[in-house]
Amino acid sequence: MLACALVTGSPAIAERSEHADRRVLHPRHTSGDEPGWIAPDVVGRLGASQRSSVITRAVVPGVTYTRWTQTDARGPIQAHLLTLDPRTPGLRLDYADSGTVRGVATVPDILARGGAVAGVNGDFYDIGRTGAPLGLGKDRAHGVLHGRTSGWNSAFYLDHRGRPRIGELPLDLRVRHHPEITLTTLNSPYVPADSVGYYTPRWGPTAGYAVTQGQRTKVRAVWIKHHRVVRVATRLKAGKVIPGGVLIGRGAGVRQLRGLKKGMRVVVRAALRGHPRMAITGNQLLVTDGVVSVIDNRVMHPRTAIGVDNDTGEILLLVIDGRRAGSRGYTMLELANLMVDLGADQALNLDGGGSSTMVARGLEGRNRVVNTPSDGFLRRVANALEVTYRKPKG
Repeated sequence: MLACALVTGSPAIAERSEHADRRVLHPRHTSGDEPGWIAPDVVGRLGASQRSSVITRAVVPGVTYTRWTQTDARGPIQAHLLTLDPRTPGLRLDYADSGTVRGVATVPDILARGGAVAGVNGDFYDIGRTGAPLGLGKDRAHGVLHGRTSGWNSAFYLDHRGRPRIGELPLDLRVRHHPEITLTTLNSPYVPADSVGYYTPRWGPTAGYAVTQGQRTKVRAVWIKHHRVVRVATRLKAGKVIPGGVLIGRGAGVRQLRGLKKGMRVVVRAALRGHPRMAITGNQLLVTDGVVSVIDNRVMHPRTAIGVDNDTGEILLLVIDGRRAGSRGYTMLELANLMVDLGADQALNLDGGGSSTMVARGLEGRNRVVNTPSDGFLRRVANALEVTYRKPKG
């Protein structure tokens, strides 16, 4: 019965994440926390996978797109791979978004802002609420945009020399000359209980009590402009423009902010360890030093992942279609194993489900979505990884 249901394109068995409550912003598989298809039991080993319908083409110098169908005892999947050589002159990889941290847009629209030739969706995000990414992000032009000091720091990044890396990337947040204030988040979907978060103009319009998870008492907002406190409030309003920055405290965090008075100088500094050029997070490391680091082999979803081949220096962007007859989706373990097969020594799981989207420039010179998003339409997401190319002069 399981196999038949998968072949006909209907979910055989669906289950929801243990974190189905949207107030807990830590989905295991997808931002929307959609039910996943349950992988059918297979007697013995899955056996060798058979690849077919392989198509490979160059996108721009240093970027190759490959599509194939892969079938094993559980059924078929369709895979989409972008292979990047970051040493190619004129080729760049960067973080991209809609223009604000909490703004959402389709992957093609996000990539169009920077003239990208290819890319994939990025981090998990607070879908249906603030829209903000759950982890950290840094782009080349604007620096650190958002993040947490702990809890969501598994990242893909380009180090200070431009070399691709995957691993834990701590965020350091400080209020200069105010050691009594401990910041935990920067432009994050919410400020954790009993702590202090910081929001900048890059966040977009204020989100009111959404950033305190609905808490309306024992909250404090310290508004800053030109590094000076201009207002202290105990109410949070939505839709307001942030002129310079705003510190928001909850519970014990309110006590930390009581010493800040109108006119006082306040300077907030955010830095990532090692000062990488760009960074974006996912929810879980798939492969570490060539060793698979996940065990979930039960729930199948559309997937997006990024990997690094330490031998060649190549970056691998992978999307697996899912929730349809021709592509069942992958478990986390299957995704990690495929990344290893493709040569990844390090790999990171990005947002999946209906968010999984890959864009690449076609032979006609226009960008197009090359995979089949499972929602049946393009989901609006928080951010993306973009690939740009500028032909070197001469």
